[in-house]
Amino acid sequence: METLDVTKIEPRLKHPTIFETFDTLKGGEAFVIHNDHDPVPLYYQMIAERGKTFEWEYILKGPEIWEVKITKLNSGETSKTIGELVASDYRKAEVFRKFGLDFCCGGHKSLKEACESKGVSVSEVEKALEETEKSPVNHQQDFNKWNLDFLADYIVNTHHSYVNDSLPLLYEFSNKVATVHGNTHPEVIEIAHYFEGVAQELKMHMHKEEMILFPYIKQLALAEKTGESIGTPGFGTIKNPINMMEAEHTAVGSNYEKIRELSNNYTPPQDACSSYRVLFAKLEEFEKDLHQHIHLENNILFAKAIKLEEKLMGA
Repeated sequence: METLDVTKIEPRLKHPTIFETFDTLKGGEAFVIHNDHDPVPLYYQMIAERGKTFEWEYILKGPEIWEVKITKLNSGETSKTIGELVASDYRKAEVFRKFGLDFCCGGHKSLKEACESKGVSVSEVEKALEETEKSPVNHQQDFNKWNLDFLADYIVNTHHSYVNDSLPLLYEFSNKVATVHGNTHPEVIEIAHYFEGVAQELKMHMHKEEMILFPYIKQLALAEKTGESIGTPGFGTIKNPINMMEAEHTAVGSNYEKIRELSNNYTPPQDACSSYRVLFAKLEEFEKDLHQHIHLENNILFAKAIKLEEKLMGA
């Protein structure tokens, strides 16, 4: 399998060379790109220009070296991403949580990719997914059918509001537990550190969404209803801020995954006091809300907004 060392390619030729290499592949063939930073912007460009014709699998994830295996799918091969599976039936989210598969930040992966990256049996996950389809529908909201302007408002009023309400309490408890129990349980000091990072990232992130991205999405939705034309925004195309938001989602998700690992899946030790137990319970609750929050944005709102902009701009 060919390895393409992107660090040795002139900057302006990096992506064209990668695309040229990909285009020469036959279905089922693959190559590896070797880089000195996370090539996730390339992933989004490939999705935009080649569609879902490839699988993207990280082999090395930094901090100094990044390697990704890119496989061209066979002609006619279709594979729903795990984000799309959850978007069509949110009951499947619990299956992915159970197996530790990230359906929000990692929602762009196929089931096969997601399972391989975690060392999980694809057949076991498929059986569990089939079982969810046999269970009664619990009449959850079908977010996939909502208008984009309504969905954007829902995210702000429900999930952004929840984050803003929860951060002060979690910040207080994480620091209190770290101060009292840090000597005997040093992991809680790290948990407090990671949560502070998550809190700061989310505050800035939500502000950018509410001030820049969501208002533009609502403009797109209004233009579709009224038939009026819409001008080109200052950021060029909606893909630019969306790529940034998704990268920030990935960073937050990565930090929260460390919190889950440090807390042993939010399992308090036997000598934990009530504050310790409340902290872990709230951290787990916060993560579940964060998963749905990011899922609604990455897999539904953002994906549909990109298509709507292309439609209105005549792309």
